[in-house]
Amino acid sequence: MATGSRPWGTLLLLPLLLPTACRAGGGCAGEGGPLEPFDALYASGVEAYYSGDFAGAARCMERALSSRRELRAARLRCRRSCRGQVRLAAPGPGAGGDLPFFGSVLRRAGCLRRCEERLLGAASRHRAAEEVGADFQRRVPYSYLQRAYIQLNKLEEAANAAHTFFMANPEHMEIQQDIENYKTTAGKVDLIDWEAKQHMEDYSAGVRHYDKEEYELAIDFLERALKGYYSEDEDCQLMCEGPQRFEEHEYLENKAGLYEAIADHYMQLLACKHDCVRELATRSGRISPIENFLPLHYDYLQFAYYRVGDYVKALECAKTYLLFHPDDEDVLENAGYYEGLLEGMMDPDTVKPRKDAKMLLRRHKLESHLLQVAAAGLGYTYTEPNYWNRYGARQDEHSVPSSISSEPEDGPRLSLAKKPTPKPDRELKEGGPLLYSDVKFVYNSQQLNGTQRVLLDNVISEEQCRELHRVANGIMLAGDGYRGKTSPHTPNERFEGATVLKALKYGYEGRVPLKSARLFYDISEKARRIVESYFMLNSTLYFSYTHLVCRTALSGQQERRNDLSHPIHADNCLLDPEANECWKEPPAYTFRDYSALLYMNADFEGGEFIFTEMDAKTVTASIKPKCGRMISFSSGGENPHGVKAVTKGQRCAVALWFTLDPLYRELERIQADEVIAMLDQEHLGPSEMNINPKDEL
Repeated sequence: MATGSRPWGTLLLLPLLLPTACRAGGGCAGEGGPLEPFDALYASGVEAYYSGDFAGAARCMERALSSRRELRAARLRCRRSCRGQVRLAAPGPGAGGDLPFFGSVLRRAGCLRRCEERLLGAASRHRAAEEVGADFQRRVPYSYLQRAYIQLNKLEEAANAAHTFFMANPEHMEIQQDIENYKTTAGKVDLIDWEAKQHMEDYSAGVRHYDKEEYELAIDFLERALKGYYSEDEDCQLMCEGPQRFEEHEYLENKAGLYEAIADHYMQLLACKHDCVRELATRSGRISPIENFLPLHYDYLQFAYYRVGDYVKALECAKTYLLFHPDDEDVLENAGYYEGLLEGMMDPDTVKPRKDAKMLLRRHKLESHLLQVAAAGLGYTYTEPNYWNRYGARQDEHSVPSSISSEPEDGPRLSLAKKPTPKPDRELKEGGPLLYSDVKFVYNSQQLNGTQRVLLDNVISEEQCRELHRVANGIMLAGDGYRGKTSPHTPNERFEGATVLKALKYGYEGRVPLKSARLFYDISEKARRIVESYFMLNSTLYFSYTHLVCRTALSGQQERRNDLSHPIHADNCLLDPEANECWKEPPAYTFRDYSALLYMNADFEGGEFIFTEMDAKTVTASIKPKCGRMISFSSGGENPHGVKAVTKGQRCAVALWFTLDPLYRELERIQADEVIAMLDQEHLGPSEMNINPKDEL
């Protein structure tokens, strides 16, 4: 983030919140007084940052983050304490029977008010603007902290701050590049997420040990993760008891009856509590939760306990998993096998599912029932999400080896194969005809060490490459396609681009040769037809975005470069190298299905296109661009890719993204089609290249 701009305009609304203690090297909170509001500290940190007081900015940002954590802890403490001190009374019969209940509600409200005022001061001090809360949710303070730490030469702290911000903003390529630089310059490899959810960290560690067949360690971490999960669930339930926004419930202004108002508020509170299951299963910065998250703990544990010889715990965890999925054939078979191992030693029926899971499920089902009843009675829409999707499953193929099984060969066995995963939207094929006799096949997916990949040569000729290059020089704008950012991926290169429609417009106006502008349109259509045919798609492949792009190495900035021209990413999902996941959710272009890059030249240094594993580190294929060469691949997490640094010269290509969904057709392409139709009517004719496919090979 440049120090000369303010991307978060909401902060301009906060000048009145600035505590003088945060300015000009002062402290950020009064000693011994009530908790300083985190939004005021945040605003002070921003002001200090832009005034060049980086020590003050770091101090205030640290205090803002700490204050927000302390605020949450104080509210949890008060709500937990008052829940214990003041029990809600049951309503009695007859007139006035509801008074005991409402009396206990009033006493609990008074308890909460007194507790929070004692710990926090006046409640109004801690009512932060919604926009500020959103900044903390997105971890924006860590972006400021990272830059401040750099100025203070605290590289280790800067690396951890950048990592913490990146974990909630995986699409932020500049931060991703900063992290790689820290790893190189500061030797910082193991980064710390200062906002990590501990139960998720323990779960991930347990799975890693499980995959290494270190079952005792896996059990320790997974059990710790479960303990943390249920503790976080209780906290999540309590935090839902705060103010609600009454979204889409404007009717209360006209119908503020007692019971209707109470019911409306309570239903929003209940929806919040019901969604804690999703909240606790969702990584920071993600929208989609880890599927089947809580049941998976018990699925891993049932096999891990079996492998260490604790058959009682194995059966207990298998039965607990079956609470969530009672018809899971694999785990039913496993439970039966464990029962067989215990026969003669104890009665397997005495082994019961775990109580905390039973209680959570019972509560969750009752919440769901009440929400659906209320939706019908109060007239709003509610659809119950699938919180325990069975498609989220252990991805291992462990079974009981015959060497440790006491059963005969035809006896019961553990069946722990991979559970079914969602079928792809389409059957994946490749190897279809290339349609054009001059196009040369080079490598397929297997030869490129991946899935749905193909490398082709001679897609366009040397003369067409030169002509396209001339067009590019006449129409490209710096930063086109990246909101005017001339160096969107690295400060060491200049980025320029242009669209098909712009090329045709310039051609029609005579600013570039019309034939050359038409060539850009025609070769992109040729590429689309080749991709559609080679991958044997049964439906039409539409353009999603078409871009003629050039990257130019900036002189004087190439010594000891260790960054990439384009960081490793996937085209339709948010790549999460730490979790080996790719999250198909906004802001990713989730509608993209296939991608292609058609290269125009080779007279530059560096700039190799690379595929990697999902760790964004292990390179699986490297491709040197040259005129007429095209790489095409499916756009998902199966194909992470990037571009090595261009260290000399200019690298140009036509970048193409395609979709199978006509709703996401490229608008400029539709407009370009209309321009072409108009040109044909005016007898201006096509370019000289032949775009008609030959008979199928």
